[in-house]
Amino acid sequence: MQLVQSKLTDIPAIMKIIGDAQEYLAALNIDQWQDGYPNEEQIELDLENKDSYVVLNEDNVIMGTTVFTTKKETTYAKIEGEWLTKDNSIYGVIHRLAVSNNFRSCGLAKFVFTESENRLKKMGVKSMRIDTHRDNLGMQHMLSKRDYKYCGIIILDSGDERLAYEKLIG
Repeated sequence: MQLVQSKLTDIPAIMKIIGDAQEYLAALNIDQWQDGYPNEEQIELDLENKDSYVVLNEDNVIMGTTVFTTKKETTYAKIEGEWLTKDNSIYGVIHRLAVSNNFRSCGLAKFVFTESENRLKKMGVKSMRIDTHRDNLGMQHMLSKRDYKYCGIIILDSGDERLAYEKLIG
């Protein structure tokens, strides 16, 4: 697998994968991404900001998509709880991780986390932050297995709350 920056021509495949993820979450009765988010405009903005990535298999088929960035996340500025890193240092962020139905259970999410964490190490970035829906027990389990620590609750721009996690890198 490879984690590569997305291109404009990847948008249809990314939106198909987002649709797969929305259906998957709905089937699990998780009210995440059930309001039209993330939409194509968000994905275009992610591309414009050079934060959008796709996971390719050996045949260059898009298996999944994510946002990976070291830009400050405005919704992380205020937390009901406490981040592990308290200074104003740079941190990594993973958002909008989604896997195609055709590649579920292939270890793609684990690959994205490992690859992103390794990139942060090479950059000298000391931590990765992520948030997830309260009902997304699968993501919470994966975060726990990967040594992410629950730090508290953040509030999205939409007003929805998310559970916030952080892992010290290196």
